[in-house]
Amino acid sequence: MTSTTTNTTTAAATTATLQPLLHDEVAVIAAPTQAWSGRDGAIGANPVHGYWTGDQRFVSAVRVSVEHSAVEPVAVVPAGAREVVFSGLLRGLDGTGADPDVRLDRRRTVRIDGVAERLRITDRLQGPGASTAELVVTVRLTPDAAGMDAVKAGHGPEPVPADASEQTASWTSGSVRVRLDAPGASVRVEDGDVVLRWRTERAHEVDLAWDCAVETPDAVVTGVTTPRPFDVPAGVQDDRLRRWLERATDDLDALRLARPEGEFIAAGAPWFFTLFGRDAIWAARFLLPVDTSTAGGTLRVLAALQGTADDPATAEQPGKIMHELRQASLPVDNDEISLPPLYYGTVDATALWACLLHDAWRAGLPDAEVEALLPTLERALAWMRDHGDADGDGLLEYVDESGRGLANQGWKDSGDSVQWRDGTLADGPIALCEVQGYAHEAAVHGADLLDAFGRPGGDEWRTWAARLADRFRDAFWVADDIGRYPAIALDARKRPVDSATSNIGHLLGTGLLTPDEEAVVAARVVSPDLASGFGLRTLSTTAAGYWPLSYHGGTVWAHDTAVVITGLTRSGHHDEARVLSEQLLAAAVAFDFRMPELHAGDDASAVTRPAPYPAACRPQAWSAAAAFPVWVALR
Repeated sequence: MTSTTTNTTTAAATTATLQPLLHDEVAVIAAPTQAWSGRDGAIGANPVHGYWTGDQRFVSAVRVSVEHSAVEPVAVVPAGAREVVFSGLLRGLDGTGADPDVRLDRRRTVRIDGVAERLRITDRLQGPGASTAELVVTVRLTPDAAGMDAVKAGHGPEPVPADASEQTASWTSGSVRVRLDAPGASVRVEDGDVVLRWRTERAHEVDLAWDCAVETPDAVVTGVTTPRPFDVPAGVQDDRLRRWLERATDDLDALRLARPEGEFIAAGAPWFFTLFGRDAIWAARFLLPVDTSTAGGTLRVLAALQGTADDPATAEQPGKIMHELRQASLPVDNDEISLPPLYYGTVDATALWACLLHDAWRAGLPDAEVEALLPTLERALAWMRDHGDADGDGLLEYVDESGRGLANQGWKDSGDSVQWRDGTLADGPIALCEVQGYAHEAAVHGADLLDAFGRPGGDEWRTWAARLADRFRDAFWVADDIGRYPAIALDARKRPVDSATSNIGHLLGTGLLTPDEEAVVAARVVSPDLASGFGLRTLSTTAAGYWPLSYHGGTVWAHDTAVVITGLTRSGHHDEARVLSEQLLAAAVAFDFRMPELHAGDDASAVTRPAPYPAACRPQAWSAAAAFPVWVALR
């Protein structure tokens, strides 16, 4: 996915123009809708706060006040991915004595077409014989039309006018139509805000509520209401793993989206609440031990969007699997990069699609569904040969031809992700090591599928894969003081970029390496320079560019570690798989089992819990789904 980092070039930059930090904020989701707030339930203090549908915010602030009392927060209790309860005290309404007498529980529920909130005020002073007193509660909501790209870049709200009538209000945010209902409240528009006010008598329990419903006529993805097709595996004895699987399953369910061809899992909240080819593939692949239907839907959705033409502006090529689907163009990094609504700038999703098709077939995806996708497979394999290997050297490489797309097009797609051991950046076109592994696996397993369904070409693709393996073996291996390992990439001059990275672990189980080479890689990925104790670092501590909070240069990504755990398991290195699995479990405990997109790469010998990467998304599809490879490795 696109980098979540925003670089600043002057010391005068202020937080007003920086990407919002997320680690202390509360997210409630039901894709494509999400609500973000502080831990007190209030909405508006952080630029990301608000009610959202897709890439469109429709409320930027919600403030609750009770006459004669402040609201003092005491607890936030998730009731699942879609619901949370914020508890506070109204001590201004208390009687005498030290005990709090009046509490406010604010329940926020997100559904695929809106957000509902309910306030319950419980007052122990209002029993039989209590004197009658008035209770006045006011809620101010700010209608908004800011887009995700602007908010991510640190820009402020874009207020829009609203109309109010009795107990309702309505407004339009971009193309989204919003209707608010507040039973029993007087609803007015004051200074641009929609103001809800209830006047009622104090009672032992008082319930007040409002609901914002949205209509999104031009949405490119839709929410789903079908029962989730996956669940927590039975018989998990480790309480940590069981709790992580439970939280992950709930989050993945809330991240489900659909297009006409089927369901898939959105990449993550808040910035990636849509279809990403690579992310959807890995999430579906991690789920295969418990579910093949998500893989089937993902494969069909991506097949329907497979490239058919050459277009440098969108990076589309015949047979290529897309990277990202949005409602509109997405500026990135202060408008220096702008991604079109349907963008194909990924070098690995095409091979990964073929790998998922094979693995889903082996896991039980019905033959009829697999056979219907074989023409897509043939076009995907042809893309690797005819377009992925642009210079004909037998390896897959990438370069952004438009000048407005992503400079790096593997999963580490930030601008500084491919660097030499001395910290300097590599020049493209870039041939990433893991992409060669994906391509080898796609060719060999694609050949198996062609053979199994009586289609020609299998032997040709096995020969192609063998040549790729030979070329890789000749070009990629380097060494440092610890030992030999594959370079992260070849640069424009076909030199091996010699930093040691987590990328090498993605080669395990792809068939690209010999058993002896796999043993070398397996040993390196659990060595102290890469294994932090809380998962696998993206970059070795031996590299000059290492920094534990560098997005792709020293942090730990749960999905990255899970890919390597899967490869270790498939290649028979079960001890190493368990080492990394236990490390991810330790991180999951630290993050209350909702694993973020990434976390700091500090060593577990120096800290008792990993520091958050403060701009990391959560929940994130492939971080949540990482629980399943860990479960497989620890069975």
